[in-house]
Amino acid sequence: MRFVDLEVKDIRFPTSRELDGSDAMNEAPDYSAAYVILRTDAPAGSEGHGLTFTIGRGNEVCAEALRALRPLALGVTLEDFAADPGAFWRRMTGDSQLRWIGPEKGAIHLATAAIVNAAWDLYAKASGKPLWKLLTDMSSEDLVRCVDFRYCTDALTPKEALEILKAGEKGREEREAEIRAQGYPAYTTTAGWIGYGEEKYREQVRKALNEGWTSFKIKVGRDIEEDLHRCAVAREEIGWEAPLMLDANQVWDVDAAIAHTKTLARFKPVWMEEPTSPDDVLGHAAIAKAVRPLGVGVATGEHCQNRVLFKQFFQAGAMDFCQLDCCRLAGVNEVLAVMLMAAKFGIPVCPHAGGVGLCEYVQHVSIFDYLRVSTSLKNRRVEFANHLHEHFINPARVRNGRYVAPEQPGYSVQMKVESLSDFSFPEGKVWKEARP
Repeated sequence: MRFVDLEVKDIRFPTSRELDGSDAMNEAPDYSAAYVILRTDAPAGSEGHGLTFTIGRGNEVCAEALRALRPLALGVTLEDFAADPGAFWRRMTGDSQLRWIGPEKGAIHLATAAIVNAAWDLYAKASGKPLWKLLTDMSSEDLVRCVDFRYCTDALTPKEALEILKAGEKGREEREAEIRAQGYPAYTTTAGWIGYGEEKYREQVRKALNEGWTSFKIKVGRDIEEDLHRCAVAREEIGWEAPLMLDANQVWDVDAAIAHTKTLARFKPVWMEEPTSPDDVLGHAAIAKAVRPLGVGVATGEHCQNRVLFKQFFQAGAMDFCQLDCCRLAGVNEVLAVMLMAAKFGIPVCPHAGGVGLCEYVQHVSIFDYLRVSTSLKNRRVEFANHLHEHFINPARVRNGRYVAPEQPGYSVQMKVESLSDFSFPEGKVWKEARP
């Protein structure tokens, strides 16, 4: 089964109209996906689907990056990929002229994620397994071969990674039975978008409580008085026992982040998320040192551009919760690298999922993390945003505040044909109807 074509689509959803997804940095996002279909020479239906998440016009840049990477993906067989997924990853990231505009970061890395994830989606479908199960059933040695350890051996060697995975083999069947029966713990972000007025905000929190949610995240960072009020409203509605997470979305300098987090610590947040620039390792370390005595952790990672940056966060003690993103990192292979480093440094992985397709992705990697890497659910909860799942053939499902383990083969991000048509930009029906 040979990869013979890569179709690129610009898919955008007008979420800015209702301010869904809004935060202090991104006030009116249009949740979007630079979407690929990896086609093969096998009978119809033998194709992999992948996407990388943006919030609108960035799709145009990612789509061009996908077209530039396209020749690197074609000609490879599925059998070659299955035999050595690490070699495919290095092929996609190793073209020197394209690597120059990264390296391994920015639009070229986002595009790489879509293609790599599409290949894994195809592999899982061909194996008849959901991705989490495919990964879980792989040998520890094969999993290690998926990872590019370049630049990271001072933090994690292949030998150490193998030891972590070997240890994770013990009790795997029992943990899998537990996840199948109970699901994976999650928290909701849906109620806390910063653009919602108080009435809608309270309404959304109450709706979430009625749906069985017990952990909540809200957006802060636009104004400290507003932040105090939003936190007070949250505690009025959810009580003081329910975990509450706060997300500042990068808006503060380091000193302001420390001051504001100390002010908001009275509401007992589990973490302050992205308190400053996502590239500022030492800044995050300073913030974490200042606020940990108050019982507040620092969470970051959704904008960490590669495994090397995560390595530095771990080494510097600059994060308490690792919020890797399945599109910001270059696909499954690099996610494995970060998960293994997080396990060595004892940092719980709580992936970012506030975007189209991200919930579909992260349920797989989080379940795998529990089954084969971390073997613990302590301090672990995965984000869930209740938007746009209706556009996927096998959407993420939650029950009583937990992700239900996916059962269908693949990586769960294949969109419905009508959604790909209607929300294609700019010629799709939804966008044509929006024009004057």
